[in-house]
Amino acid sequence: MTTTDVRPSQAAPKSAGVGQVLQDTMIIAWRNIRGGLRVPDTQIYMFIQPIMFVLLFAYVFGGAIRVPGAEDVAGAYREYLMAGIFVQTMAFAVAPASVGLADDMHKGLIDRFRSLPMARSGVIAGRVVSDLASQFIVLIIMMICGLIVGWRVHNGVLPFLGAVGLMLLFAFAMLWVGALIGLSVGNPQVAASAGLIWLFPVVFLSNAFVPPDTMPTVVRNLAEWNPISALVAAARDLFGNEGIITSEAWPMQNPVLAAVLWCMLIIVIFAPLAVRKYKAAASK
Repeated sequence: MTTTDVRPSQAAPKSAGVGQVLQDTMIIAWRNIRGGLRVPDTQIYMFIQPIMFVLLFAYVFGGAIRVPGAEDVAGAYREYLMAGIFVQTMAFAVAPASVGLADDMHKGLIDRFRSLPMARSGVIAGRVVSDLASQFIVLIIMMICGLIVGWRVHNGVLPFLGAVGLMLLFAFAMLWVGALIGLSVGNPQVAASAGLIWLFPVVFLSNAFVPPDTMPTVVRNLAEWNPISALVAAARDLFGNEGIITSEAWPMQNPVLAAVLWCMLIIVIFAPLAVRKYKAAASK
């Protein structure tokens, strides 16, 4: 009898306790991490793209973009830039999550999992946890790159750790978005495009790379209420980097609180949708 001959109702428990969900989550996460280590090329390309963004904006565009209130144009912009690069990198966590789950669906791995007595939510949560570990490593490498080009932290250890925690929370939230996309399209090639194509305008329509002050009124209002802008402004605030906030919009005046609320809202919406999508796919 093949694994696909086993019906879901015969193999998977009707309801799994929290302990089993956590255990299955860690088992799947470790499986994915080991799989990633066997393909180091994938990890390397994850680092190259954000590093290219740093070098491009810092040394090509940086000299032409003035940070409000700063006298040293190029130097100030490099500090202004890095929080945007960090948040952009965490937002792009959507791609590996969507491609990974779509690949599992495409190869029939989901059929193998559903034949096992394991919590179905643990499978998707394991993917999210393993991808979050990868994003943490990417964030460390990006910070080293930032230090090399002139980025500095001015507010001490606790605000720094708060900013790191906030960005990992944002990555965690975006991974659930990626999981939903990957499960919805079910094809890794399509998932690679579907996971990123909508993110580029969202990232650029924010304060990640340029101050929104220069944007037309309607566009500026959209940028000020963009979750990316709240995350970037919160990170700059906690790092003590350049970037004077002149906007009266509530997210810009309360960036840390706004960033936390945006992350929680994304998780509350997309995590249940992704788990529900996975259960529907595993029950077919």
